[in-house]
Amino acid sequence: MMGDYRLPFTAMFVFMLGISISMFAQSWDFIKEKDGIKLYTCKDAGKSLKSYKGVTDIKAPADKVFALLEDVNHTEWWDKNVNQIKVLLYEKYKRAQYYMVYDLPWPVTDRDLCVDVTVTTDRVTGVSRIMAVPLTGVVPEREGMIRIKDYRQTWTVKPAGNELTHVVLEGFVDPAGSIPDWISNMLIVDSPLKVINGVKLRLEKK
Repeated sequence: MMGDYRLPFTAMFVFMLGISISMFAQSWDFIKEKDGIKLYTCKDAGKSLKSYKGVTDIKAPADKVFALLEDVNHTEWWDKNVNQIKVLLYEKYKRAQYYMVYDLPWPVTDRDLCVDVTVTTDRVTGVSRIMAVPLTGVVPEREGMIRIKDYRQTWTVKPAGNELTHVVLEGFVDPAGSIPDWISNMLIVDSPLKVINGVKLRLEKK
């Protein structure tokens, strides 16, 4: 008799799980569009700051976009507020670790961050992801610098046709300490737009 009830129970469990996931899915608010890049933000439960998401299409093959994004040895297109990058580990198309410093306008204290990156590619769909989270216990905290400890970022690179790639940059950063609202805005609005635009300009230049 047990076999008679197992399938209906499993189906109901999956159904309820699907409802739960949809209820707690993030709701993104459109902020603005600039240079072909759409920016969204959303409020995470239990956090005072917002997550960001930038979406764009780049006129370049997906493999070239992916190669540029995952190569931490060539960061000329990165946010100009990052004035120091030290690569700690790099395994091409697999993983990376690096240390970086944000040079913030005076009198705001500069921030630093240790990052652990995991790279994955779905061989069937061709979708690649570059996922970054804080790396702890490797680089000691420095005097006169505030360490960013609550951070995440994911690049999603998806083939979208002949010589076209759909790119999504999604992330969250808590700069820690006491900072003006305009600095927070720079980190969740201006910085993602500048970073994505840097990628577009580099890959789409003739």
